[in-house]
Amino acid sequence: MLYPQTTLNCAGRLLDLSHPAIMGIINVTPDSFYVGSRFMELTDILQQAEQMLSAGAQILDIGGMSSRPGAHIITAEEEMQRVAPVIQALTQEFPEAIISLDTVYAHSVRAGYDLGVGLINDISAGRLDPAMYPTVAELGLPYVLMHMQGQPGTMQSNPVYADVVTDVLDFFIAEVGKLRVLGVKDIVLDPGFGFGKTIAHNYQLLKSMHVFRMLDVPLLAGLSRKSMIYRFLNIEPEQALNGTTALHMIALQQGAKLLRVHDVKPAAEVIKLWEMLDNE
Repeated sequence: MLYPQTTLNCAGRLLDLSHPAIMGIINVTPDSFYVGSRFMELTDILQQAEQMLSAGAQILDIGGMSSRPGAHIITAEEEMQRVAPVIQALTQEFPEAIISLDTVYAHSVRAGYDLGVGLINDISAGRLDPAMYPTVAELGLPYVLMHMQGQPGTMQSNPVYADVVTDVLDFFIAEVGKLRVLGVKDIVLDPGFGFGKTIAHNYQLLKSMHVFRMLDVPLLAGLSRKSMIYRFLNIEPEQALNGTTALHMIALQQGAKLLRVHDVKPAAEVIKLWEMLDNE
């Protein structure tokens, strides 16, 4: 079964989601939870981008602020100092790539749009900047709406839900309604694995991810090397690729149309295997 919406209009370029797509993570930060995703030198960033695109990524998700548990919120100005040169270089070097900006700031959205950003990925669902929703609506950019309980600095202190699946669904229904009223046409839902959830909450969300399909918009799974894998298996993030791949298959079976990943080639392979299974 396909979603009624199978494309995203990324600043004039259509992203086809009739087949699952891959979003490669490039963090221009010194403190992201997974060392392998941190890049500060432009040469390294361009090399990583080339590898990701060659391996099958359609989107490059550029972040200038860590959102790991306990992370501090930086200013929009500091964020753009980190990411603006990167976005500029990527759009020049890889014009075929869709650039996603991972930000909580409307100021960064506007600046990124001027540099060629085609998609906005906001962990805060507009909670940290009331201008976020109106700005995305004005610019006509696709918007990844993620659920997070609390803020990165405190979100893992004591996450509590009446029922995590129902609570996240209710949140999505309310926020999608607000975005639609403002005129946002292209919305992607991200349950926010690891953002204000216990390990048990994360797995409850994963096995019930299909529930969110009732909103008729694409789903994104951000599972790559997260603590729900490495803490549960008592390993380090560097050892969590196998677990990531296993959960990616579950996410695809649950209806995910976007995988946000550190490791593009394994994600592309699991999509091929899932499509083989799904077509049989």
